[in-house]
Amino acid sequence: MSIRHKAHPWHGIEAGDNAPDIVTAFIEIVPSDTIKYEIDKISGYLRIDRPQKFSNMIPTLYGFIPQTYCAEEVAEYAEIKSGRKVARGDGDPLDICVLSERSVTHGDILVQAVPIGGFRLLDDGEADDKIIAVMKGDEFYRQWNDVSDCPPSYIDRLKHYFLTYKHLPSEHLICEITQVYGREEAHEVIKRAMADYQHHYGYYTT
Repeated sequence: MSIRHKAHPWHGIEAGDNAPDIVTAFIEIVPSDTIKYEIDKISGYLRIDRPQKFSNMIPTLYGFIPQTYCAEEVAEYAEIKSGRKVARGDGDPLDICVLSERSVTHGDILVQAVPIGGFRLLDDGEADDKIIAVMKGDEFYRQWNDVSDCPPSYIDRLKHYFLTYKHLPSEHLICEITQVYGREEAHEVIKRAMADYQHHYGYYTT
């Protein structure tokens, strides 16, 4: 009997042949999760990062794009676009939110997603972009081709989560969203995150 090994979700799965137009997303957490799960970079298994604080729960499917990394290229672009000093990327894979009409009950899955925009988020001065995408083939959300097609209330809900999910009400906020950007800039961020990955971790895929 042959032994098959599970691919590492970050290093062993590709971003997709059609990236950045369509990307593979590895989903870590879903809206029903009261625990924030995060990929363990060494083993590739999901681990518990922390309980979600208060009633703050992710409004969408949330995870990352495999074989991406937020480092020099991503930080440079964030600095150019925001006009702020951005010393570095946050040192993690590029985060992605995937909108879907249908309920997905658990993470640790792969989803084909179509990027339509993103948030330029600075976390204590580090670039920590959040790509916004729609699930490929979704009957409702596929009508949204750019973040400008989304109702402002939907974007505000996502913004609120990322601005507050790490903090208690009494704590000083260190997360800031400098811009909400559209599809074209999202594609550029993804390309840069893929380039950062190749620079730092390309040996995993050779």
